[in-house]
Amino acid sequence: MQVVVVGGGKVGYYLTQTLLEHGHTPFLIEKKKEICLRVANDLDIPVICADGTSVEALESAGIRQADALIGVTGRDEDNLIACQLAKRRFGIKRTVARVNNPKNAKVMKRLGVDIPISSTDNIARLLEREVDTSAIKQLLSINRGEASLSELEIPEGFKKNGIRLSELRLPEESVLVSITRDGELIIPRGNTQILSGDKIIVICHNRVIHELSRMLGLE
Repeated sequence: MQVVVVGGGKVGYYLTQTLLEHGHTPFLIEKKKEICLRVANDLDIPVICADGTSVEALESAGIRQADALIGVTGRDEDNLIACQLAKRRFGIKRTVARVNNPKNAKVMKRLGVDIPISSTDNIARLLEREVDTSAIKQLLSINRGEASLSELEIPEGFKKNGIRLSELRLPEESVLVSITRDGELIIPRGNTQILSGDKIIVICHNRVIHELSRMLGLE
């Protein structure tokens, strides 16, 4: 997944590093030269030293090929403008904005930001759930957001159609609870097959949700 991150402070640095570790391709936009140099040297990624609320900066960061934009500057106004430009000018499907003042969250949502979020620690996980693992629908957050009960819908043309559960190397921190197929509930066992159209209920730690999606071939 290609992601444009606007803002290279502590939150932007952490987020970019996390995206890299999860196999994504982040491009960072930051105004301050010293921060740009540090991020480029530490993470070895493309860094655009410019104002992330300008069309030129977004284009330089490859916004036309991006899957999402995340605004994590210290100014809610800048995060909002970057998200609006990405959505309206370039048709980006998913925009995420850090909300420094929680009172601005509802306003951002009304003005077109897909995901305004004030809890910065969860931005990377939330983005993966909403964009990269769009076939996974969270049903319940568990243990203050560390894990979740989620529903996975196996798409038509599933590459691993017919594979048995015992043949899948699912993450250790994930458990398949049930499968619904043609209205029938199935309690999965090792020899249970995974078929196109199945709806699977799974409990997993949020840090393995990307791996779970990859293992099931849902990316």
